[in-house]
Amino acid sequence: MKKGKFSLPHPGHLEGLKEILRYRVYEIYMGGSPEFIGTGRGNVGITPSIEDVREQVRLIHRKGVKLNIAINSSCLRGWHLTQEGYRSYMWYLSALEEAGVDALTVADPYLVELAKREFKMKVTVSCIAFVNTPEKARFFEKLGADAIAIDPNINRDFETLEGIRASVDCDLKVLVNEGCLYQCPFRYAHFNLISHVHGPEPRAKPLYDYYSNKCLALRVRDPELIIKSPWIRPEDLEAYEEIGIDIFKLCGRTQTAGWLKNVISAYLNRSYEGNLMDLLDAPREIKNLFYIPNKELDGALDRWKVCKKVCKECGYCHELTERVINKASTIPTMI
Repeated sequence: MKKGKFSLPHPGHLEGLKEILRYRVYEIYMGGSPEFIGTGRGNVGITPSIEDVREQVRLIHRKGVKLNIAINSSCLRGWHLTQEGYRSYMWYLSALEEAGVDALTVADPYLVELAKREFKMKVTVSCIAFVNTPEKARFFEKLGADAIAIDPNINRDFETLEGIRASVDCDLKVLVNEGCLYQCPFRYAHFNLISHVHGPEPRAKPLYDYYSNKCLALRVRDPELIIKSPWIRPEDLEAYEEIGIDIFKLCGRTQTAGWLKNVISAYLNRSYEGNLMDLLDAPREIKNLFYIPNKELDGALDRWKVCKKVCKECGYCHELTERVINKASTIPTMI
């Protein structure tokens, strides 16, 4: 059985990056410049110019690690299909390749095909492309994908994961610690908002983030939603290696370097004694409100593997919430 490789977020500054590079990793990923193409998250710390990228590449390559630039906006405003947009994208991607970037993460099928046809950089399909069936995975592989980050909503659907693995030869990547809602009804609209807030000018200037606020409020009122969220515990990585998952992606490029180091250590050690909330890329308000003893979740994945995802008929996550979260909810988190 092949061991999975780790893809880690850039912590947003060089000193933090040096700390992260002490760990055994395959890849560092970071957002590109919003002046050209947006990304699935806002950048923390650096908004990298080409010279910044070149400096990151030199440091990262000295450690034998690859650099992946995320330019995975869910909405490109149609600009990519204009002559001006095409020229801008071609210039930027050429500059990234010249700087030594190893891979790109993109969400739009057009950019998958363009990057594969015109450049030597590897192409990863973002989870924002919502690849959640074998047929969709085959579609993107035929367009040129070297790797696919699978829609986290199917992280616990092993039948579908196995079907995707059997259907494509490219690398498969899963997000292990995203704290978002399972089957989130805000996900598409929220990523579109991020695209326009953190993408090229003209940028949207919303009064507030409705989607984040609503998502936060729902979980505060109903912590069962946290249990249902499709995170993967450090102890359960082997189950994914057994079905052929190649890369484990840790989320958290808007978090602090100290937080990242704690999360990386837990997943590399494949064990964590403490609050599961310490590991999830979720708002601080949630982290400080709930305590979920990670070790008490041993065995839960076996139940989720065969779950039909009809919560009204099942009740397992509700029972788990009552048993695990409620009895320890007053214990403060470690981070």
